Amino acid sequence: MSREYDEATGGWDYATLGANVRIGEDCFIEQRGSFERCRSVVDPAVVLGDRVRVYAWTRFNLEPAGRVEVGDDTVLVGAAIMGADSVRIGSRVVVSYAVTIADCDFHPRDAEARRRDAAAIAPGGDPTQVAPLRTRPVVIEDDAWIGIGAIVLKGVTIGAGARVEPGAVVTRDVAPGARVAGNPAAAAEPGP
Repeated sequence: MSREYDEATGGWDYATLGANVRIGEDCFIEQRGSFERCRSVVDPAVVLGDRVRVYAWTRFNLEPAGRVEVGDDTVLVGAAIMGADSVRIGSRVVVSYAVTIADCDFHPRDAEARRRDAAAIAPGGDPTQVAPLRTRPVVIEDDAWIGIGAIVLKGVTIGAGARVEPGAVVTRDVAPGARVAGNPAAAAEPGP
């Protein structure tokens, strides 16, 4: 097969990832591009347990102090995992396409502070004026499912076996076994 084919189908050499990426046994990482925005200097920055599946649209967007840990037998279909501190995903979790998981807002919430921060990070700006990031870890416990397009925000714990419906915006903890939907996510009515 061609190198392009291998690059697009997971047949590339995973050892070419950064030294701070740990990959368990029998993992599948469809594309190297999932790690293009992994700027973490933490060691390890990304830990994938055994038999983890990372499909093409998944992105590990990590700031210099960011860390992601993914448990055994978890499937990441196309999540954007945005970490400035810590995102921990348990075992046997399914995270669907276009899900965003973020442990930080990545900008100040105050309007004036946000303007100053934007000026600091702009070309020609003063990087010493960049506002410090305010982070809170995200934890997704074992056997949880997160539906298409859901957003999981900083400081949230999703309990074991919980279900997050497609498009839900999760702003607070989800109890083990619960099912949530909506914006902001709240207990969902039982399905058919």
